Amino acid sequence: MTERTERPALPAATHQFVLSWGEMGERWGMNRSVAQVHALLYLAEQPLTAEDIASHLAMARSNVSTSLRELLAWQLISRVPVLGDRRDFYLAETDLWAIVQRIAAGRKARELDPAAAALRQCLVAAGADPALNPLVERRLTAMLEFVERLGHWHDDVLSLPKAQVARLLTLGAGIARFLPGKGGALRRRASA
Repeated sequence: MTERTERPALPAATHQFVLSWGEMGERWGMNRSVAQVHALLYLAEQPLTAEDIASHLAMARSNVSTSLRELLAWQLISRVPVLGDRRDFYLAETDLWAIVQRIAAGRKARELDPAAAALRQCLVAAGADPALNPLVERRLTAMLEFVERLGHWHDDVLSLPKAQVARLLTLGAGIARFLPGKGGALRRRASA
């Protein structure tokens, strides 16, 4: 018979956030446990040890360790020293813009960059195949141009100061009024 140990109760809002963030993380392709550990650390008032995290989340210590390694790799958390204690303590990044930048950079490196490299290889193969329908090469070129444009846009946006990005977010689709062509003209007519 296994004895249940009492774990410290999380405040209701924290408990709900941990559960919700875990579910959202899964939808974004992240392991649920990793997202839950991140959520707990994000709301924590002070740095926590792996044991604290395991206790709060009723999670196996090995699962917590794996989650912490992944979060460290994404630079979403850091190890911090606590005076008089030899254990590792963990603290989450709380600057939302820094979190978004790190996640976006990681996603680009794991998704967009390999996609662009694969498309370049496909275009080399297409160029070497005289029997290939030219339509295929045009479509591959269009896709590569789109992926590269998206990558350049990502880099440009993430290099902007936080205040400028906040202003862009505030503008939303209204930014179309500053663009030449139909998008801007349509927007101006709709607001008139």
